[in-house]
Amino acid sequence: MNSPTAILPPFLILDRLLQDWLLEDVGRGDRTTQGLLANTLKTGEAQWICKEAGIIAGLPIAARVFQLLDAQAKFMPTVAEGEWCDRGQVIAQIEGTWDALLTGERVALNLSMRLSGIATLTHRYVEKIADLPAQLVDTRKTTPGLRILEKYATQVGGATNHRMGLDDGVMIKDNHIAAAGGIQQAIEQVRSRIPYPLTIEVETETLEQVAEALAYGADIIMLDNMPVEQMQQAVQMIRTKNDRLKIEASGNITLETIRSVAETGVDYISTSAPITRSTWLDLSMKML
Repeated sequence: MNSPTAILPPFLILDRLLQDWLLEDVGRGDRTTQGLLANTLKTGEAQWICKEAGIIAGLPIAARVFQLLDAQAKFMPTVAEGEWCDRGQVIAQIEGTWDALLTGERVALNLSMRLSGIATLTHRYVEKIADLPAQLVDTRKTTPGLRILEKYATQVGGATNHRMGLDDGVMIKDNHIAAAGGIQQAIEQVRSRIPYPLTIEVETETLEQVAEALAYGADIIMLDNMPVEQMQQAVQMIRTKNDRLKIEASGNITLETIRSVAETGVDYISTSAPITRSTWLDLSMKML
């Protein structure tokens, strides 16, 4: 399942993160590897092996980890990024100095296992609604420092990114509505101050709030934690008034409920589950 929409962040951004994570692990030096291979440039080969079935993500990032330690290192995937792999399958061949391979092993594997786990669970959610128009989107519930990579992994799994940060768009949530004194006040105040062409999304929990968000020109309406029957009514209300306005559903989305939510006719279904509920996909490196 190769997602053509997954865009790897530029290494201009990633290199600083990878260097920090390598420094966290290496500290003042890899005592074991340096003790074994002091003053040598011995080269070696290794394989990456998938120890459980799932979607593979993060191979280009792993390659960069080894290249930061050895500019001549070669990381050669034997599968495509986003491909489903079986238990025991070799997913990459690596060549480089022994010290680079051994020192970079844990950081590279940790990142790929984390991202592959996210991509795998994302894929399972996407499969549930693959024949329906609704798109799965992620959220800002991410691990601090890893957001840019975790959101990349959901793309690899077939989801669409929601806003990357608070500056990407306006989302007026329940606490914003309370602070402003109502949906009307919140929309009017924000619209007068945001730059063009940012959109305004409003989180709603009742049909009355949906009607108010419609009346005051929300660009996107989120139906938050609504029962499916109420969601169907809200979708019909919105489509009758403005059939081009985008509708997002959110709240308690599970593998068991996502299809019934998609069948209401919403455009997007947002959930943090692929990131917050995923487990790492087990990968290992074996020196040859």
